[in-house]
Amino acid sequence: MLRRLIIAGIVMLVLVGAGAGGLALVSDPRPEGTPGPEADALARQMLAAVDVDAWDATGAVAWTFAGRNAHLWDRTRHLGRVRWGGDTEVLVDLGKVQGRAWVDGAEVTGRKAQKLVEQAHAAWINDSFWLNPVVKAFDDGTTRSLVDVEQGRGLMVAYDAGGLTPGDAYLWILDDDARPTAWRMWVSIIPIGGLENSWEGWITLPTGAQVATQHHIKGPGDVTLALTDVRAAATLAELEPGPDPFAPLSP
Repeated sequence: MLRRLIIAGIVMLVLVGAGAGGLALVSDPRPEGTPGPEADALARQMLAAVDVDAWDATGAVAWTFAGRNAHLWDRTRHLGRVRWGGDTEVLVDLGKVQGRAWVDGAEVTGRKAQKLVEQAHAAWINDSFWLNPVVKAFDDGTTRSLVDVEQGRGLMVAYDAGGLTPGDAYLWILDDDARPTAWRMWVSIIPIGGLENSWEGWITLPTGAQVATQHHIKGPGDVTLALTDVRAAATLAELEPGPDPFAPLSP
């Protein structure tokens, strides 16, 4: 579920730039890869390049996605806080999709509250995937294969089973150190096969994990997706000193 990309607005900008006739020009068929031990070994190199062990030790992380959703994620308890619009705050139990919501400081209840919780959960699904999908190369239902690319090394990670969109695939373009420089996407919600965007603006979190913060989407439209205000720590208490921000979710 974390792998679902909700980037329809970004894709629409690309399509507007391309025009209806340009769609066929920028859409490419998904290439065939070669699965096996060599592909798995390259995937492990990619995980090592971004320090997956340090990511596993990252208990809490905060970031703002595309200038609109401000996230606080307690990875240890699987709880999320999402703020948007300058007036909306939602606390979510990410496993149960339950929580509480406030607008202009006043708590919202009933069906409106549940809709806000579902909206926050959907935002977290998308935005946390963009934060660090590299570490999901060995998720259940994935396959890995080597693909020849013009520059660097190509690793296809396909989600062949499970989740909401089986059949989606991402071709990682890796540098000599096996760290991603870009990926190309073949996903059900995007009509352009092989849409490419860069993975750059790499930063090292205080825990040692590495994440990319800039993604320039190639195409007729000039679109850059940015992750800002990225912070992380081994524990939520280190990241957010003081009272537990998720205390309102306690029974």
